[in-house]
Amino acid sequence: MTSYVMHHVGLSCDDPIAIEKWYEKHFGFKRTRVYAPGPDQVVMIGVGGVYLELFKSTETRPFPKAAGAGCDYSGIRHLAFLVDDLDAKLAELGDDAVLTLGPIDFSAFIKGERTAWVADPEGNIIELNHGYIDEDNPPPPPD
Repeated sequence: MTSYVMHHVGLSCDDPIAIEKWYEKHFGFKRTRVYAPGPDQVVMIGVGGVYLELFKSTETRPFPKAAGAGCDYSGIRHLAFLVDDLDAKLAELGDDAVLTLGPIDFSAFIKGERTAWVADPEGNIIELNHGYIDEDNPPPPPD
């Protein structure tokens, strides 16, 4: 069996440079590659083995931006980052991010887990998760 590793998520952006700078400032992303330098460049940014590929949008968004924890229709709901201290991260983001939901205490599922969702400058929903741990023996999917 061939093994696979997820490499990146591609984001279409109205202002890729602003998005790049936001993820660099708040999550430590750095440029790892530039395809076709110039005004329509495609930039790969990464941190800790997680990559975002940033494309310049060529069309207008056909639907409203998501809110809360993200969209409920089929597609990517949100991007998630584990944080050491949720309140400190929210304070650090300050006016650079709009809180869309939370913070919510998920201690009923994982002791000490708290989560909040914010919007990046283009309205992509970002989950900030404090305290997530994998389950030791999760049940298999149904037949």
